[in-house]
Amino acid sequence: MSQTPECTTPWTPDGEGNSDGGYFAPATTRLAGEGDLIQRQEFSLPPVDGGKDAWLFLAAVFVVDALVWGFPFAFGVFQNYYNSHEPFAGQPSIVVIGTSSMGVMYLTAPIIMALCQTFGRWTRWTPLLGLVIMSLALALSSFATTTTHLILSQGVFYGIGGGITYCPCIVYLGEWFVNRKGLAYGIMWSGTGLAGVILPLLLESLLGALGFRNTLRLWAGLLLVLAAPLAFFIKPRLPPSATSHVRRPNLWFLVTPAFLVYQTANIVEAMGFFIPGLYLPTYARSTLGAPSLSAATTILLVNVASVCGCVSMGYFIDKLHVTTCIILSTIGATLSVLVIWGLSSSLGLLYFFCIAYGLFAGSFTSAWPGIMRDMTQKAQNSSKGPVDPNMVFGFLCAGRGVGNVIAGPLSESLIRGAPWKGETAAYGYGSGYGSLIVFTGVTALLGGASFVWRRLGLL
Repeated sequence: MSQTPECTTPWTPDGEGNSDGGYFAPATTRLAGEGDLIQRQEFSLPPVDGGKDAWLFLAAVFVVDALVWGFPFAFGVFQNYYNSHEPFAGQPSIVVIGTSSMGVMYLTAPIIMALCQTFGRWTRWTPLLGLVIMSLALALSSFATTTTHLILSQGVFYGIGGGITYCPCIVYLGEWFVNRKGLAYGIMWSGTGLAGVILPLLLESLLGALGFRNTLRLWAGLLLVLAAPLAFFIKPRLPPSATSHVRRPNLWFLVTPAFLVYQTANIVEAMGFFIPGLYLPTYARSTLGAPSLSAATTILLVNVASVCGCVSMGYFIDKLHVTTCIILSTIGATLSVLVIWGLSSSLGLLYFFCIAYGLFAGSFTSAWPGIMRDMTQKAQNSSKGPVDPNMVFGFLCAGRGVGNVIAGPLSESLIRGAPWKGETAAYGYGSGYGSLIVFTGVTALLGGASFVWRRLGLL
């Protein structure tokens, strides 16, 4: 399939010698005279995969990713605080606050992606709108008196703003990086891990010194001040006239066997992935007697390890088949949960689990660029039309959101009554959290189903 001028670089005017790896879908509609205009502009466009503008864009989305996703990923610190302080101590569904914020960001991704593609001229300014919504959500959360208030503000409202802020980063990343797309995704997503290193300790200190109300108000202001200037660098590489045609998304890939396998494994893996982040601080405090700071360190270690995992997976996904990368993540995550966490009897072993889990399980979503590539390459051999990789990403996000939303109430059911407590010599399994450990390990294992399907010749 020959490339359209939108997919070429300043150094390859007609697309010669520039392989996009199947990431780009060809434009099917062209305004009168637009082709000549694009060809005249092409030589003035900044290069892909490098150069000042590309790296500034990547740096900006790295920080935005850290600020948007880092806060809900550090929710375990808030959960620990809410469970032990008034007015929320003893109230039900505290865990749902964290899962709802991430779940809404994931679930709204296909809708926001479609709107960004349809109204391309306005997409650049949506991060500012999203940042305002997130800051307002956190400010409103500071007035909450029940967990229902927090679910709506710190959960749903924050998630809507986060999705609006984050999705344009994904839309434009594919314009700035082609051959290094996987690495660029890995670097961007490692921002969440880096924020997870800093935010748990920062939030733990602020909650202890200021209480949750002033902590939320302070973070609402910092979020806007730190992220708003970066919106200037979150911009398209291609002219709006080349990318903003109103067209109906082509979604036929949703019912293909390949995508159904990827998506099913993605949902199942997500159902267990978020459980350690929700319960590790509480587990360390209640089971191992760790003080608050040591308990918060569990999340820190998961997140710092995920920085290395995301970047490494991003590097490998540009070179290896996606199912190979997925099985590496699957094996490491499964063993870390079922062996290390399940048999851990000390804070040191729990810390070792956190590092291993963050390194392997934390890198799972960095394999998504490989799924995007695989689906767009399969579309090239189909008569049903091209597949937009951004929509593939959007629905993978939605699938992860389904798993995330299920994880909150399901985990509460699994842990209710402290099953297996004292019934086994294995410390983790007999701690009352054994059912959570088994569930997390099994879902991590099933997340590698696409590797098996490929080996059987079905993918």
